Amino acid sequence: MAALTDPPQRTEAPRGLVEALRRRRDALIASPRFQAWADRFPLTRRLARREARALFDLVAGFVYAQTLAACVELELFERLREGPRSAEALAAGTGLAPEAMARLCRAAVSLRLMERRGDRFALGPLGAATLGAAGVREMVRHHRLLYADLADPVALLRGEGAPALAGYWSYVRGGAPSAQEAARYSRLMAASQAMVAEEVLRAGALRGVRRLMDVGGGDGTFLETAARRLPRLRGLLVDLPPVAAQAQARFARAGLADRLESRGADMLAAPLPAGADAASLVRVLYDHDEPAARAILARVFAALPPGGRIVVAEPMAGGRRPDRVGDAYFAFYTLAMTSGAPRDPETHGRLLAEAGFESVRVARRARSFAATVITARRPA
Repeated sequence: MAALTDPPQRTEAPRGLVEALRRRRDALIASPRFQAWADRFPLTRRLARREARALFDLVAGFVYAQTLAACVELELFERLREGPRSAEALAAGTGLAPEAMARLCRAAVSLRLMERRGDRFALGPLGAATLGAAGVREMVRHHRLLYADLADPVALLRGEGAPALAGYWSYVRGGAPSAQEAARYSRLMAASQAMVAEEVLRAGALRGVRRLMDVGGGDGTFLETAARRLPRLRGLLVDLPPVAAQAQARFARAGLADRLESRGADMLAAPLPAGADAASLVRVLYDHDEPAARAILARVFAALPPGGRIVVAEPMAGGRRPDRVGDAYFAFYTLAMTSGAPRDPETHGRLLAEAGFESVRVARRARSFAATVITARRPA
């Protein structure tokens, strides 16, 4: 892990000259005449065509995503598990004509979701990866709500209407979820929490921890994964009562009830229990606006002993170097939730320092689409 410090200052050309050069560059790129020339000139042809393809992929990206959605909804990857099939065989029982299924399969081949084997279709690299990742399939199904909210992105940015995601994640506005809603949340979050747990463990963020309090821990997937990898770890999960009940059932099924327990509580309304030497906030803070994030950090600080450790793991914005996962995907996702926002590591560091924490460190971001991991300590 690296200490969180301000990036080194760079010596730059006079700002006016830099801006003039950038405007000249942008004017050239925007010129159809220059684009045609760049596409013909040997030294710029490859770059020009690569940029043109990247732009087209942005335009067509929704179609690509919906191709994956159709494959998931029709369970085509599961049906291809045993080997290649013809379009006619895949169409059976789906309500699609063989011609429509062949169209879908050809699209899937172009996206590496499938491969062509003569007149039949088989799993491709990304289709096989999707088949092995229940979380991806669950997220693809869940994205129907997000896509509905993004049908008019300008209206979403203006705050017009009632986004579908806001209704789905009712708890972020202080609502108490029902048992059915808690189960729905748990299925969706559990699908991706194991990957986040791997990032936390790889970063060594739990090294030496004896008792971990996982705040807002959902159905307990993260805590269970950590406990299996760290045999001496004991854990307490704190979440809303219906969610905590889901976690307790999970711990019992996993045979870990002697080491892991859950407690129903609202982290925004009541003090957190003491007794842990470390606390984790896994994909929690970005669900909340800054005042709520400050309140959560303050409660964690109060619950930890001197020298206690806090671990924050969630997708983050890129700061001065915007990241498409944090600054595009999660920025719009949380906008549709009507609560929270992805924050860059520097902002997290500031919030942790304001809460009283010190020694803020950021792990190298191996898979930033899963989570960035930050640790800090309560002063001894």
